[in-house]
Amino acid sequence: MTPFIAEVLGTALLILLGGGIVANDILNKTKGNGGGWMTITTAWGLAVFVGVVVAGPYSGAHLNPAVTIGLAAGGLFPWADVPTYLAAEFIGAMIGSSLVYVMYKDHFDATEDGGLKRAVFCTDPAIPNNFRNIVSEILGTFVLLICVFYFSDAEIADGTGTKVGLGSIGAIPVAFVVWGIGLSLGGTTGYAINPARDLGPRIVHAILPIKGKIDSGWSYAWIPIVGPIIGAVLAALLFLVLN
Repeated sequence: MTPFIAEVLGTALLILLGGGIVANDILNKTKGNGGGWMTITTAWGLAVFVGVVVAGPYSGAHLNPAVTIGLAAGGLFPWADVPTYLAAEFIGAMIGSSLVYVMYKDHFDATEDGGLKRAVFCTDPAIPNNFRNIVSEILGTFVLLICVFYFSDAEIADGTGTKVGLGSIGAIPVAFVVWGIGLSLGGTTGYAINPARDLGPRIVHAILPIKGKIDSGWSYAWIPIVGPIIGAVLAALLFLVLN
């Protein structure tokens, strides 16, 4: 397992489960139709947990270009490795969203609303307002990154003073952060807080022959790209000032 493969696989799992909950919640005739916001935000948090568990030991489990850029800006990740990580994250996001479509194909066909079909792939604002929408993405990603900067290694003492790593349990904190962001700050834009999570699936939506689909919302697409990057860099700058 290389860092590149780990980021592809981890991001693909993240989007498969994250996109999967949206599909299960809003597409017609699914078992989970109408589950609501709590279901969506909880499943996205668990999706992050799964991605981090798989990719963490090999790549650090960024799974998000904003995380990669933010860590590099904060001096905690080499800039030379950024392009490789970004490519892996976007490829993984496209794979994950494609698998969601394959799995829920019958339910896509059973849903007439093209907006709901697009929502499985990418985010949209509840109330379109470019300034407040980008502020929402900046703040959500800022919270994510400032927490990432201050995460300590997960470990306990075994009774003899020796530190023992907690392994997969160490993925729980970031899952809770994403869950909290979704519950508290996600109601305005759907909290992309991840350029790959939004742009990769948006491209897949544009490519796939989805029955009755509408446009892929390209006029909005820049916000969940630019906003998270700004939020990540601001978190990195604050971290550098305080430390």
